[in-house]
Amino acid sequence: MGNTIATRIADFLKDFPPFDLCSLEETNHIAATTKVMYFEKGTDIFTVNQTPHKHFYIVKEGAIGLYRSIDEEAILVDNCDAGDIFGLRALMQKDTYAMDAVSVEESILYGIDVEILQKIVQNNTKVYKFLKASFTSNHHIGSSNAISGRLFNTTEELESNAAYFTEIQPVAINKTPVICSPSHSIKEAAIQMSEQRVGSIVITENQLPIGIVTDKDLRVKVATGNFDILSSITTIMSSPVQTFPESLSVAEAQIAMLSHKISHLCITKDGTPKTPVLGILSEHDIVVLHGNNPSVFIKEIKRATSTAQLSQIRKKTTVLLQNYMDKKVPISFVCRIISTINEHITEKIIAFSEKEMTYKAPVPFTWLSLGSQGRREQLLMTDQDNALIFADVPPEQQENVHRYFLSLAEKITEKLQQVGFDYCPAAMMASNPAWCLSLTDWKIQFKHWIHKPDKEAVLKCTIFFDIHPIYGSQSLYNQLINSIFNEIQRYEIFLNFLGQNALINPPPLSFFRQFLVEQNGEHKDQFDLKSRALMPLIDAARLLCLSLKIPNATNTNARFEQLALAEPQNKLLYDDCNMAFKSLLRFRTEQGLKHQNSGRYMLLSELTKSDKLNLKNCFKPIKEIQELISVRFQLSQLSS
Repeated sequence: MGNTIATRIADFLKDFPPFDLCSLEETNHIAATTKVMYFEKGTDIFTVNQTPHKHFYIVKEGAIGLYRSIDEEAILVDNCDAGDIFGLRALMQKDTYAMDAVSVEESILYGIDVEILQKIVQNNTKVYKFLKASFTSNHHIGSSNAISGRLFNTTEELESNAAYFTEIQPVAINKTPVICSPSHSIKEAAIQMSEQRVGSIVITENQLPIGIVTDKDLRVKVATGNFDILSSITTIMSSPVQTFPESLSVAEAQIAMLSHKISHLCITKDGTPKTPVLGILSEHDIVVLHGNNPSVFIKEIKRATSTAQLSQIRKKTTVLLQNYMDKKVPISFVCRIISTINEHITEKIIAFSEKEMTYKAPVPFTWLSLGSQGRREQLLMTDQDNALIFADVPPEQQENVHRYFLSLAEKITEKLQQVGFDYCPAAMMASNPAWCLSLTDWKIQFKHWIHKPDKEAVLKCTIFFDIHPIYGSQSLYNQLINSIFNEIQRYEIFLNFLGQNALINPPPLSFFRQFLVEQNGEHKDQFDLKSRALMPLIDAARLLCLSLKIPNATNTNARFEQLALAEPQNKLLYDDCNMAFKSLLRFRTEQGLKHQNSGRYMLLSELTKSDKLNLKNCFKPIKEIQELISVRFQLSQLSS
C-alpha cells in the first residue's frame, strides 16, 4: 500500500504554483519528503535574523502573518493562507530571515526540503522561470524573504512607483483554450484536459462559449459519484460562463475571481458570450504577475473580525486612491476598484450586524446604496446614503418585521460611521423608518413621487433612481426597478419635471466666462464643483437613459456610453460629456485628497491658471446637454 499521507500532500500541492508546473513524478518526490507541522495561534514559525531552516513552507490550513519591524513596531506585510509559500527567499539566497512569520490562526503547514526543489529547478525550466519571475518582481526589496503563492506585494512594493501599478496592465492571454462540444462526455473532456495539462475546458456551440468545467467540478461532482463519467459534459458545466474582454487588467481579473467566486475567467473578443473564446485566464496565470493590491484589501476584509480592522483597511484604501491619482490612472478604473472595496466592507459590516441580532432575518431583504454610492462613483469618504427593502409580510406581522430591520439597519449605519462613512445629514439612511420599507411600500412610495412630482419628490428621485444592490435578495431589487420603469411609462410627463430639475443649475460660467461662485453662506465666494459642474452631467445622463428606457447603465460613464450607442446623431456630444465628467470627477477627488475633505467647494484663488482653463473646457458640454434636454422635453413651454 502506498503512502496515503504523501498522496494527500501531492494532491494538494499540484493545485498551487510552482508545483502545478511539476511533473507527477516530481510532485510525488516532493510530497514523500514533506514534513507536516501544526502550529497553535500566536506561534512563531521563524523570526528576523534567524538562520533559515532546511525547508520552506506552504500553508495547508489556517493563516500565517508576515511581519516587518519598522521603528520598533511590527507591521503586517502579508497574510498567507492555503497554497501560499513563504520562507523560500532566505533559503535560496542563503541569508537570514528578514521578517517574522507568526501563525495568526491554528495552522497546518507543509515543510518542503529546499534541496529537492533546487534539483527540480535544474531540470524543469517552467519551475525555474516561475521562480525567476517571482524573485525578479521582488528584487528591489533586497531583504524580503517571502514569496506568496499569488505574489502579493510587500509594504516596500506598495511604495515603489515601478511595481505599484502593474496591476492596471492588461492580462496577457497567450495560450489556446481547450474546448469541446456539448456532445462530449465527461470522460472525454477529462481525458482532453489531462492530455493538455490544463485545469479547465470550455464547452462551445457554434464557436461560442456556453459553459466551463474545471478540475474542481470533476472533483466535487464526478469523483464523489454524483455524476456518471459517461454523462454529457453539459451536466456538470457552469453556465452561463463568466466572460471578459482581452483588455481586462490584472487587478480587474483578480477582483472578478473574488467577486464571482471562480478561479477561471473566459476571455472573448468583445467580453461577451456572443463572440468566440480567445483564451482562459486562471489564478495560476496571474501568479507570475505582481501588483494585485486591491485583491489584498479584499482578502483582508474577508478575514476581518472587527469594525476597527475594516476602518484600517478603508484608510489604506485612501492611500491606494492617492497613488492612483498621482499616476493618472483612468478614473473609470479607479471607480470600479474603490467601489468594489467599499462594497466588500459594507457586506462585511452587514454580516457583523446580522450576527449581533437575536435571531435571523424573518424574510429576505436587500441593502441598497444610493446616490454616488449607488452610481459607484464615491471615491472620497463622503456621507452614507442607503436604504433597505424587505419582502412583503401579512399585515399582522408588518410592525414586528419592520422593527427588526430598523434595528439591523441601525447597527449597520453605526458601523459604517465608525469605518469613516459619516451619517447622512438629511437622514437618507436605512436606519430612518422612511427608508426601511417592504417591497410593496417602496413601490407605493415611488408611485407617489412619480405621479405627484413636487420639488421634494423630484429631489428624492434623483437620489433614489441611482440605486445599487449591495447585499441580499437580487429579486427584490429587480422587482422594484421594474415597478419604477413601469410607473414612468404610465406617467411620462414625470420626465419633464425631472428635466426641469436637471436645469436648476445653469452652466457654471457667467456671460463673461467667469466662474459662478456661492454668494452667501458658509461657502461664500467658493466654487461648488458638485452642484454646478458634476450634477448637471449626472442628472442629464440619468434623465436621458430613463427616457430611452436604458435600465442597465447605473453610473454616469456607462450612461453616456449607452446614450452614444442609442443615439449616434448625438454621439459627439455624449462623448464630450463623458470625458468632461471623468475630468471633473478626477479634479474633485484630487482636491478632496489635497484638503482632506469632500472636494466639493474650492477657492478659485488656490487654483492655477491651468486648472481654471481645464475646468472651463469641461464646462462646455454642460451648456449643450442642457439645451438638448430643454428642447427634447419642451421645458420652455412647461415653464411658460
